[in-house]
Amino acid sequence: MNHKDFIVPINKKIKLKDYDPSYTGEYKNKEAAQDDLRKDIERLAKYQDTLYAQNKHALLIIFQAMDAAGKDGAIKHVMSGINPQGCQVFTFKSPSAEELDHDFLWRSMKALPERGRIGIFNRSYYEEVLVVRVHPEILASQHLSPKLKGKKIWQHRFKDINNFERYLTRNGIHVLKFFLNVSKEEQKNRFLARINTPEKNWKFSINDVKERGHWDDYMKAYEDMFSNTSTEWSPWYIIPADNKWFTRAVVADVIVAKLKSLKLSYPKVSEAHIQELLKAKEILESES
Repeated sequence: MNHKDFIVPINKKIKLKDYDPSYTGEYKNKEAAQDDLRKDIERLAKYQDTLYAQNKHALLIIFQAMDAAGKDGAIKHVMSGINPQGCQVFTFKSPSAEELDHDFLWRSMKALPERGRIGIFNRSYYEEVLVVRVHPEILASQHLSPKLKGKKIWQHRFKDINNFERYLTRNGIHVLKFFLNVSKEEQKNRFLARINTPEKNWKFSINDVKERGHWDDYMKAYEDMFSNTSTEWSPWYIIPADNKWFTRAVVADVIVAKLKSLKLSYPKVSEAHIQELLKAKEILESES
């Protein structure tokens, strides 16, 4: 699988119509993708154990998408084999009064993964250039002076985000950003499935349909975001999401490749520690 097929080019205007949500690559069937996913889940478990033991790097994984694109399912399946002690998942909903009294990155900074751990943002600070842009009334409610709400606010936020992510990578927190690209027709089908399946009713809200009415505005906001925040140190991956089995296989493969590139290793034990281990072994083996 060539990950470069999904990376958003740097400093290039992006049009989402050029990205096929139903693309499934070279996979001939669902079973082949699921087999690759199982293998990557096993690899991910091993890499995570080494990441935790080495305690020098952290991985921040960001998922952005329209509703029903499969973020929750991707997180559930891809991360199914890892140790929960080494993974943290955060979902960012409407900001609280306390959060509104801080800068727009503050609540995300508090949730950053510690060294040795994997952090997952199910939606993220990118909502500040997406939903806030599509709904100007949200921006109006933020405690900003009028001069900070001018026409350049989105460019300023793009720049702030790029600088923030560069700061993170320079400090050993590597950032992977996935956009799960679901088509409008497939979103409709998944919404209807949630309505028609009683055990899935809880996942659906009338607000989901209302947000669907802003589809074109969201696509424009996403395109501008991709064009301005896909960087050398933290590129965006646009993952086809009409087939969940393909989405999960690609996401897992990208994460495994990233962890592999870090050349992780278990900490080297000092000679003094080795002697302590031998002494402990001798004591234990001498017990009756």
